[in-house]
Amino acid sequence: MNAEAFDKREVAVTDAAFARVAKVLAGEADAKALRISVEGGGCSGFSYKFELVDGPGDDDTVIERDGAVIVIDSISKMYMGGSVVDFVDNLMGQSFQINNPNAVASCGCGTSFSI
Repeated sequence: MNAEAFDKREVAVTDAAFARVAKVLAGEADAKALRISVEGGGCSGFSYKFELVDGPGDDDTVIERDGAVIVIDSISKMYMGGSVVDFVDNLMGQSFQINNPNAVASCGCGTSFSI
């Protein structure tokens, strides 16, 4: 698949993830969005980074609903196209998880992957 087609696939967000982002943002005076990005590193080659930011940048994709705002920069979206962002709360703990169909391998922590 060429990079242009790869980048155009949407990133989906579950109801649970939207609810958690809205709850987090409601408790933060300065944060207006949750940024999800892909960085080099991690035990499998790439890793996801989650950070609270004051709003979207010029090249960001903005996904929002019910007070929840998620931003993903264009480079990260290229690696995340077709992914589903979820929030899981179970006996093992609470975390955002990304089901990325582009990842050919990932590590046990769930935040590191390779393409």
